[in-house]
Formats: sequence, C-alpha cells, structure tokens
Amino acid sequence: MSRIRFGAIVLALSAFASAQNPLHLIPVPREVRPAADQPLANGISVTCASPCDADDTFATDDLKNFLVQRGIAVTDSAPVHILIQRYGTPLSKSIYKDSLPPNTSAEPTANITPEGYAIIPDKKGLALTGFTASGVFYAIQTVKQLIVGNGPDAILHTATIRDWPALKYRGLDDDLSRGPVPTLDFQKKQIRTIAAYKLNIYSPYFENTMQYLSHPLMGPPGGTLTQQQARELVAYAAHYHVTIIPEQEAFGHLHYLLNWEQYSQLAETPHGYVLAPGQPGSLKVTHDMFAELAQIYPGPFLHLGADETQDLGRGQTKAQVDAQGLGAVYLDYLQKIVADLQPLHRKLLFWGDIAMHDPDLVKQMPASFKQATIAVAWEYSPQPNGYDRWIKPFTDAHMETWVAPGINNWSRVYPNYNNGLTNIQQFTVQGERLGVTGQLNTIWDDDGEALANNNWYGILFGAEAAWHKGEASIPDFQSSFGANFHGDLTGNIDQAQREMMAAHQLLHDSPLEADGSDLVFWIDPFSVDGQREAAQVRPVLSEVRLHAERAITLIAQARNANPNLREQDALDALDLGARRMDLIGLKFQVADEIADDYAVAYSLQTSKQREDHIEVSRRLNEINGVNGKLQDMRSRYSLIRDLYQAAWLKSNRPYFLTNNLERYDQTIQLWLNRIDQIRSVQRGWALNHTIPPASTLGIPAPPTP
Repeated sequence: MSRIRFGAIVLALSAFASAQNPLHLIPVPREVRPAADQPLANGISVTCASPCDADDTFATDDLKNFLVQRGIAVTDSAPVHILIQRYGTPLSKSIYKDSLPPNTSAEPTANITPEGYAIIPDKKGLALTGFTASGVFYAIQTVKQLIVGNGPDAILHTATIRDWPALKYRGLDDDLSRGPVPTLDFQKKQIRTIAAYKLNIYSPYFENTMQYLSHPLMGPPGGTLTQQQARELVAYAAHYHVTIIPEQEAFGHLHYLLNWEQYSQLAETPHGYVLAPGQPGSLKVTHDMFAELAQIYPGPFLHLGADETQDLGRGQTKAQVDAQGLGAVYLDYLQKIVADLQPLHRKLLFWGDIAMHDPDLVKQMPASFKQATIAVAWEYSPQPNGYDRWIKPFTDAHMETWVAPGINNWSRVYPNYNNGLTNIQQFTVQGERLGVTGQLNTIWDDDGEALANNNWYGILFGAEAAWHKGEASIPDFQSSFGANFHGDLTGNIDQAQREMMAAHQLLHDSPLEADGSDLVFWIDPFSVDGQREAAQVRPVLSEVRLHAERAITLIAQARNANPNLREQDALDALDLGARRMDLIGLKFQVADEIADDYAVAYSLQTSKQREDHIEVSRRLNEINGVNGKLQDMRSRYSLIRDLYQAAWLKSNRPYFLTNNLERYDQTIQLWLNRIDQIRSVQRGWALNHTIPPASTLGIPAPPTP
C-alpha cells in the first residue's frame, strides 16, 4: 500500500471516529448525550453536597486541584458549577432519574451500583452522583475530561451520561525486574493516571526487586522497592481506588535468586530460573516471601506468577516429569504452593500458560484450589483464530479467569501498537464473551531498554477495552487520545502515533518480517548479519524514515500550536522513539553509500587521470570529513544517547541505566574507530596514492542493483 493511500485511509477513519466520540472521552461511557458548552472565563464552583464523606471529599479536592492546575479559577461565586452527591438522597436520585434514557426503570440495577455513576447538565453546569465512593470518583474523572483548554479560555462540555464498567477488575501489570525500576514518584504518577482512566488494579511484577527481610540477597542495591516505599504506595493508591497486587514469581523466573550459591541447590538446573519442586527449601522460599508480602499489601489478592517454567523436568525433576507428565508435576507443585499460603486468606493469581495445555487436569483440580485461585490467561500477539484456547481451559473448569493482553512495548525502539491495540481489543472482548471477570494489561521490559513514558497509548487503550461493553473501537480511541491525554486539538499527536505504527508495519511486511526492534536498531550494518538484514529491509527504508520523520514533525507542530500541551515527557519519549526508528533506516542507507563510495575510490586508485585522483579524495572525504557519513553515524547515536538518558531518568532510578548507555557508548566508539581507520586510509592516499581493499577495513561490498 502506498504511503499516500495509507494516509488517506487513516484520515477517513479519523473523521469517522471523531464523529463517533465528539467529546474524546476515554473510556467512552455506556450512554452519553452531549449538551451545551459552558465557558469558564469567570471560573467554576465545585460543591460536594452533604453527606460528603472522606472519600468523596478527597475526590472533590482532587477535582479542585485539577482545575487550579489548568489555570481555572475555583470560586463559590462562579456562574458555572459542578454539584457532587453520593447516591441515596432525594437529590441524588433525581440526578440519576434525569440521566435515564426513555422507558428505563428508575431503580438502579445490580450491574451499575458497584462502580457506576450518572452525570446530567443543568442550567449552570453539571450535577453528578455515584453509587459508591469509586462511582463518585469515576464520575469526577469523566468531568475532568469534559473540560477543554486552560485558564479563561477553558470550556466545560456538558452531557447526560450514565456509565459503568464491563469488567470488575481492570488493571496494569508493570514489569519491575527486567531493567527499569521506576522512582516512587513515578509510580504515584502511574497510580493517578490509571485511576483517572478508571483502572482499579496496579500489579508490580517482581523477580528480585522487592525487599524481603527474610531473604536480603534478593534485592539489588538501588534497584529494590523497599517495604516502607511499598506501604507508602499502597496508602497512596487507596485514595484513588486502586488495589495493588504484588506479583512475586514463585516457581519460575527466579534466576537472580538462584544465582546465589546459598540457593543453588533449589534450582531445577544449575544457575537456572525454576525452583525444583522436590527440594523442601523451594516451598519455604515462597512461603517466606508471600508472608512478608501479605503484611505489606493488604488487598484481597496476591500474584504467584508461575509462568514459563520451561526448565521443569530438565534437571532435578526429570524422572518425575518423565513418569507423570509435565502438566501433572507443574499443577501438583502449584497446588502445594496454594495450600501452603491458605492461612494468608488471599485469592492467589497465577499465569495460565503452562496449565492451559492440560485442560483435563485443570478440570480435575480440587474445588479448594479453584476457589483459592484466579487463572490469568496471557497472550500478547493478535490471533486471527481467536483466544478461546487460552481462556477456555479455565472457564470450562469453572475457575475465575482474567485475561492479560500486552501493549507490545518490549525490545522495541517504540511500542508496536499494530500488535498491541489489536491484541488488547480482541483478547478483552473475547474474554468478556467467555465470562472472565478481569483484564490485566501488561508492560514488559525484556531487554531492559523500554521507557515507561512510551506506554501510555497502550495503557489507556487497555483501560478503554476493560471498561467498554463489547468491542472497543481502535479508530475511535486513536482519534481521541491526543486531545484527551495531551490536550492537542490539532490531531497531530494522533497522527504521529499512526506514523509510528506505519513504520513498524513496513518493517513487519518486509522480508525481514520484524518490526522496529532494538535488535535491528543495534545491529552493525557492516557485519555479516547486518548485511543480510540490509538486503531484506532495503526496499522499505525510505518509507520507514519518512513515517518516522513525519512523526517528529507532527510533534513539533502540535507543540508550536499549543505550548501548554500536557504530558510533555510522553511527547519527548515519542519523539525519541521516532528518532530511533529513523536511525534504523539511515544507518543501512549510509552503510550502502559508504560501500559504494569506497568501491569507486578503490577502482580509481590506479588511474593516471588527475580528475580520477581528485575523485578518490572526494569519495574518501564523503565517508570521513567534516560532514562525513561516519560522522553522521557518530553524531546520531551520540544525540540519541543523551536523549535516552534524559528520558530514562524522568521515570526511573539510575539502577540498570549503565547497561543501556554502554550499548550507546560501544556503538559510538565503533563509528569513531571507523573514522580513525578511514583517516589512516586518507593519509596513505595522500602519501602513496594507494588505498587498501574494503574487506580489510570491514567495509562490505556495494549492494547489487
């Protein structure tokens, strides 16, 4: 598909989606009927009508703080008001009744009362009611989204809204063990943000980055969430109606622990990552960790992990697995963990990727196990044939089940939202059809390079899909995100996200069949593997770069149009992702040009013509000079290194950053070494009028036409 045609389709979808969701609300409410706009030039008043308990007072104050941050005056004498009232009083019942569509019973139904709310316009602004503290809080989050602009130019869009979620549990699973460990301040920002989009679960993923007093070797210095910090985060999240579910791997993914000599006997394989079920100390480690977690995290859930135990049966338990089967040994040990932790009186989540392959064994698990656990089915790729085979092994066994899609941020220069949005949309809606009670959208940092501020697009669409009854609209979301999250009314940020998706898709559709991965970003284009990949991506490099550069341009244009755009750190991260994507294309192009230049120079070195000797010098200067191609590579990687370091430190602790910066430093040094090599060649040419073969310098042969 040509870039022009792709752009035309995108614009058409954008126009349609904007018409479908003119208020740009995320998530889109169940029922919404837009009404008149109210200018806020003279400010706004906010009243929480009595009885206004501590939760409603917090939510009301949160709204007032939001308005102040937007430069909107909050004053009792303002001509526009927002009235907040918990359901139960005659006034609140009147608000709810006025929100109802025609021929709808005025009596609230069971599906709306846990977290539902209603908003109505009146002559002076909005009145809202919620059936619970969380319902009032979510109503206020919707009100925030109805306010567009800042200061005296702000406008309140009014509407009649009745709203409640499709899924009871709507969460974010956040990888804290594959490199980036966020600061406590950034985790608080995550809590505030996910709550603003009506998520109610935050699940930090731990392999070795939670502090355990009983196992102090677990936590790396500078990269551990302390128990004091965890308690502070739990208390903070409670105000925002977010439950924290700590996920501590209890079976697999314990490589960092098992690398310590005193734990080595517990490993299924030497220095592996799976606990050996036959070792008594294995269960004790799990018991100790979860006993401490239960004291820190008071919520009703704990997450055992227990995924990807591929080492099981390859070491200490080989004979047992050979005799009984992998599924039987896995489920037997999982059952022992669950039984051991029953005195904690928590519901225990576990990943479903191993047990799903033995559905008959899952059905045969005792009722006590099924009642004590929640199976979390996970799969992170779009599946044209659907997700039933991931979900049904557990729902058919009458187990409570959640689905866990992924935003596809891992090991890429920027998340691949072609995969992420479709996966989130379809896994969630198909789970809803099969009766799952929750969605746990996932962030993974597999190679340690991912940046948290790249993830909001996928996080917000996860919130949309989990709240939304039925299939959430991807085009609708794509046309609302920029206005909602950044305050960009030009549409440029929305289009910048689409440009990055288009760049990923071009690489995916190339013979390389990859996307904008970190592996492609880091590969040396002069290497054998780099040359192989160059041949596969060469036809699409120009288009990939044009999409990435268009994204950079659109971000700049959006910022120029509105210097007060929100979430600037996320825009910086998007800009950086586009620059990294662009460099993927540029480095392969430059490598080809260097190969061509050197081949021409080498072929002309024996000529007797003065013009040819001048051409040799010119070609070498094209490679290495003030504006040489080697200098271009050095400078691009150097700039991106600095931008990357700044972006990392906006959300993360310094822990692990050196690992990534060393990749930049190593790559920069590679191009500096090549500068020195070619400079030596230039000296030799000036003195002896000879240059060595390209192969002696590591320069590949020119690409064949």
